[in-house]
Amino acid sequence: MRHTLNAALVGYGFAGKTFHAPFLSTTPGLSLSWVVSRDAAKVQADLPGCRVGSLEQVLSDDSVDLLVIATPNDTHAPLARQALLAGKHVVIDKPFALDLAEAQALVELAEKQQRLLSIFHNRRWDGDFLTVRRLLAAGAMGQIAQFESHFDRYRPEVRQRWREAGGPGSGLWFDLGPHLLDQALQLFGQPDWLQADLAEQRPGALADDYFHVVLGYGALRVILHGSCLVSVTMPRFIVHGSQGSFVKFGMDGQEDQLKLGKRPPAADWGVDGEPGQLSRMVDGQLQQQSVVGEAGDYGAYYRGVCAAIKGEGSNPVPASEALAVMALLDLARESHQQGARLACQKLS
Repeated sequence: MRHTLNAALVGYGFAGKTFHAPFLSTTPGLSLSWVVSRDAAKVQADLPGCRVGSLEQVLSDDSVDLLVIATPNDTHAPLARQALLAGKHVVIDKPFALDLAEAQALVELAEKQQRLLSIFHNRRWDGDFLTVRRLLAAGAMGQIAQFESHFDRYRPEVRQRWREAGGPGSGLWFDLGPHLLDQALQLFGQPDWLQADLAEQRPGALADDYFHVVLGYGALRVILHGSCLVSVTMPRFIVHGSQGSFVKFGMDGQEDQLKLGKRPPAADWGVDGEPGQLSRMVDGQLQQQSVVGEAGDYGAYYRGVCAAIKGEGSNPVPASEALAVMALLDLARESHQQGARLACQKLS
């Protein structure tokens, strides 16, 4: 295995430009050698010297080790299939397919081809999530009774883009739901049941722009919520337990840093400037303390991918693991359509 792996990025829209290209360009052991895009001038303005071409050119280039797919959701699985059949390792932006059956077929193909298939669930490395994970592991709130994860925005106007066009793979649930589901699964594992409410609330909306999904774990309730019509600052996380509560405002700042052109290892990379608040009963008295957040680190994902391809580490987000997210995405749509609480089935 060469010391440096050559990567090709398919798609240079928001996701490709903001979340993938910066790390493909800066991760030790990775080199971004190709971009598949219809806008060569845009790519080369950002990435001087990077080749811009067609998917066919990339797949026929034996020097390309890794194909990263950052295109509209309905193209993820077909592109990944082509790449795996061409002998490439593959990273796919979430969600990696349109439904569970399509996702399972990709996992089987990757195993047959003996190639890495990894899903870009980058928000496992959000600083606020890492902080919550640390507090839960330490038992800071005792036995958890209620966990809320909010991803709210104020975007009252429907935009002219594929995510809101109403086609396969569009809508807020498919956009943000995978992030929140993956984080919940990381913290609590597979739920017993799920109940979902999806809605199109904005005038002219063609795809869901609101979701409220409840996961049941015995007595624990995990609430996942997202909306495009929230104009006030809401907590990102709310956690209530037998010994206290934790509330965290503010979003992880890495996306904003990437939009501004910052790159790791900037001195302030991923630093959380808004501490969370932990409230606990100590000797019969309510005590509150600020909790300084962990630093976020999206770069950990591509460092992990690089190590896994070289046989020096494990896949940071194996597609077989991400199947659980796909199953719950499907189940939520079914729950919404039936207006019912549905049992979650264990994946074989």
